[in-house]
Amino acid sequence: MEVKNDFTKGSIVRNIIGMAIPMIMAQLVNVLYNIVDRIYISMIPDIGFMALTGLGVCLPAISLVAAFANLFGMGGAPLCSIERGRSNIREAEMIMGNAFALLVAGGIVLTVSFLALRKPMLYLFGASDATYPYAESYLFIYLLGTVFVMISLGMNPFINAQGFGRIGMLTVLIGAVLNIILDPVFIFALGMGVRGAALATIISQGVSAFWVLKFLTGKKALFTLKTSSFILDGGRIRRILGLGISSCVMQVTNSVIQFLFNSTLQFFGGDLYVGIMTVSNSVREVVCMPIFGLTNGAQPVIGFNYGAGKHERVKSSILFVTFASLGYSLVIWLLIQCFPAFFISLFDNDPAVLQAGIPSIRLFFMGFVFQALQFSGQTIFVALAKSRYAVFFSIFRKVVLVIPLVILLPRIGLGTAGAFLTEPISEFIGGTACFTTMMLTVWRKELKKQERLAVAER
Repeated sequence: MEVKNDFTKGSIVRNIIGMAIPMIMAQLVNVLYNIVDRIYISMIPDIGFMALTGLGVCLPAISLVAAFANLFGMGGAPLCSIERGRSNIREAEMIMGNAFALLVAGGIVLTVSFLALRKPMLYLFGASDATYPYAESYLFIYLLGTVFVMISLGMNPFINAQGFGRIGMLTVLIGAVLNIILDPVFIFALGMGVRGAALATIISQGVSAFWVLKFLTGKKALFTLKTSSFILDGGRIRRILGLGISSCVMQVTNSVIQFLFNSTLQFFGGDLYVGIMTVSNSVREVVCMPIFGLTNGAQPVIGFNYGAGKHERVKSSILFVTFASLGYSLVIWLLIQCFPAFFISLFDNDPAVLQAGIPSIRLFFMGFVFQALQFSGQTIFVALAKSRYAVFFSIFRKVVLVIPLVILLPRIGLGTAGAFLTEPISEFIGGTACFTTMMLTVWRKELKKQERLAVAER
């Protein structure tokens, strides 16, 4: 089994694609969790767009849950890939066990805290008196399944870290298909509305969590989840948090930014523009899916080869991920700029939404190509456990750039257009800075240094 998943052999492109295709499929169905909810909710008679806007208000809270899942899951999984490359299976198991214990504990704390604070939190995130009932109905039920979400999202990367991309895909596929089936039953047949969408989601996540745990405790796993590995160790926790903080910061800042976008757009444009931002973010989730799948698929390959000392293969991986991401992003940019109405109409065909949404979504995606550079740079930093760089560039784009821009641009006369213009400006500056730094520090410095050491040892 170990030989089967040895990424130091064979074509680098084939290895990455072999991992990426299942992960792209997994990303697709993972996006469907939220997208299908939004499409069905928008179809509710009379209240569809208002209910969809209420769901958009919930997105910052949902992003926070995902942030903590990434903190422990994406923090531990790359470390496991590196240890597997070093043939240190016992340490990989201990890291995975510590991450699982942190995920469960974190899920419980988030459930209690968010349930207690949900009303002021939703108004803070941009709810109005008209949209609050829909937002509260969805979020209350969703939060009851927080532990399921944490386990499903946080532990699935450990399946991928072992090279079982198809099993990782099935984790998400099972839940997403169940969600698609249950949504119309709960929303329309049983008349539960937005509450039905939330209930379908947490049941689906619960089934996904069960599937993950069944595999990781079974005989097919290369390293398994054992109760003896749940005992927390300070050194391992610091390593997990040090690396996972990058993904967590990206999600937390996403939550903060969604709150700022919603509150700014509520002030300058009202519920209509909050809804358009929900649609824009939904489109971005869909079109970013292949890049997420590609970069997540590359991480185990890069980490394994780095741990095994195969630095030329790491370089080949960097080149492939970069050019593939850029090529795909360019195609998507052209499609959205040429056919914006098509993407908006996936969620709402109202003439007022289309009229205001077409120029807004064009602005929002104007710098999409440069986001590929951010994804590529962050992927390399995380795969090689370069936590300081990964954290810095997560903070740089979202905190240093986006937050001041979304506050400033609408208030200097640009109004709602200023809010949507924030994304392309930050993508250009942040993506270019991240990728350039990665090439200077990893490609020209770190990998060349490791190659010289390897030559000296021989």
